[in-house]
Amino acid sequence: MDVSKIDLNLLVVFHHLLLQKRVSAVADVLGMSQPAVSSALGRLRVRLGDELFLRTQGGMEPTPYALQLAEPVAVALDGLQQALNVRAAFDPASSTRRFTIAMTDVGEMYFLPVLIDALARAAPGVTLQVVSVTQASLKDDMATGRIDLAMGLLPQLQAGFFQQALFKQKYICLMRQAHPLAGKNKLNMSAFTEAEHVRILASGTGHGRVDVALEQKGLRRRFRLTVPHYVALGDVLSHSDLLATVPERFADRTLLPFGLVKRDLPMAVDESAIHQFWHSRLHRDPGHQWLRRFTHTLFGDGKAPKDEQPV
Repeated sequence: MDVSKIDLNLLVVFHHLLLQKRVSAVADVLGMSQPAVSSALGRLRVRLGDELFLRTQGGMEPTPYALQLAEPVAVALDGLQQALNVRAAFDPASSTRRFTIAMTDVGEMYFLPVLIDALARAAPGVTLQVVSVTQASLKDDMATGRIDLAMGLLPQLQAGFFQQALFKQKYICLMRQAHPLAGKNKLNMSAFTEAEHVRILASGTGHGRVDVALEQKGLRRRFRLTVPHYVALGDVLSHSDLLATVPERFADRTLLPFGLVKRDLPMAVDESAIHQFWHSRLHRDPGHQWLRRFTHTLFGDGKAPKDEQPV
């Protein structure tokens, strides 16, 4: 058998089928479609002249020939990975790499001022490109490597991704200092639901849980204004008697610049757990590993576990 005629990518699919035993699982791990995985297996079957895997109720079971190949292929792929990683060792002080990070607009306001300042000192040649997490192609762009990291409350990122917890935060009510309710240290449910509110439609995030909590009690907020993002929220609140329910860390950034005050909500709402997410294809990339450690050091609250886990 002439090894030069075998596509290395087919052996990667073969290796993961041995581990996962399901085409769908391999597709998730490798960021491929299921038909693409099946096609790769078909090409390798033709090239090697063996079925390699047989479909059973328990998944894809390897043939005796596949089992014979399993260890040599695993050893070869691991050796190649280690060799490539040595050459690709990441030095933040000298690197000129560009990282692309997806965030919400509220994430930009919280993360970016701290992140760009810290990067200027630790990795002066590294540059950042920030894109929105609300774009429809987020998962595909992460799977193909066009986006390195996503930060926020992102329940749509599931199989094929890793995550690491950064912090949890509660939701609070935000209003201007001259608001009629600002003189009360504690909001009651009646005052909260009778007041007029701003609704922020942060699509692609999990921040809609406030209204879910109200609906469970048979209540709704009165929305005077609906906006697609947080950018103008401080100005809107400072010039009106509207209320806004927002993540607390965002609120803390707006209090002084816009003359606002915050109050606890009159009902229990689950805290939002903020994570950083990345696709499995970048899990062992040295530069990416450095970036994840860097952001976790900057923004982890010390309470969240440091473990990097599959979603």
